[in-house]
Amino acid sequence: MRRYAAVLLDVDGTLVDSNDAHARAWVEALAAFGHAAAFERVRRLIGKGGDKLLPEVAGIQKDSPEGKVISNHRTELFNKRYLPDVSPFPKARELLVALREHGHRLVVASSAQKEEMAALLEIANANDLVDDVKSSTDAKRSKPDSDIVSAALEAAGCSAAEAVMLGDTPYDVEAASKARVIAVAFRCGGWDDDALRGARAIYDDPRDLLEQLDTSPFLAA
Repeated sequence: MRRYAAVLLDVDGTLVDSNDAHARAWVEALAAFGHAAAFERVRRLIGKGGDKLLPEVAGIQKDSPEGKVISNHRTELFNKRYLPDVSPFPKARELLVALREHGHRLVVASSAQKEEMAALLEIANANDLVDDVKSSTDAKRSKPDSDIVSAALEAAGCSAAEAVMLGDTPYDVEAASKARVIAVAFRCGGWDDDALRGARAIYDDPRDLLEQLDTSPFLAA
């Protein structure tokens, strides 16, 4: 039996191995407009949206003229240069199929841009499995604020107590907590267990969770 009605899904770093690609695109876009940023620093901020990343890294507001130009250039770089090399994590689709078979509704809750989500879900071979998609377009503030999680809950048609957030960053865990949703985390996004503390359970990747699904928070009483 399922324990929860809905699973709120992050995508980058959770279903597809794209966090490094996002960081490289940001570093390159910032450099193109005279802002040097270390890859390691930017990489630690992936999982937040541009509304958080740009001010932290370069002191630029995303909705400023410069912020919009940099953000648009980053999107172009990511889609043309980096997206073709992004691959899904092992058993990502199989995990989603199993969750659906157990009766969970699947709603994406991502800080990524809406125009990127279809391509990322196609890479994960998951477009046909998700019931709805909520992205940065649907929220005033990106993770770790709870706006996207709240939007996904509304799309799922359930209360916070009836949902689980599945993600890979501390920002997923924090956003879920602010929305009173429990979180389950993956290490495959590049964060260790200490950084992901607060998650109800932590697994290596989709394959690891799939193998332990029956005893996971998704199903276990």
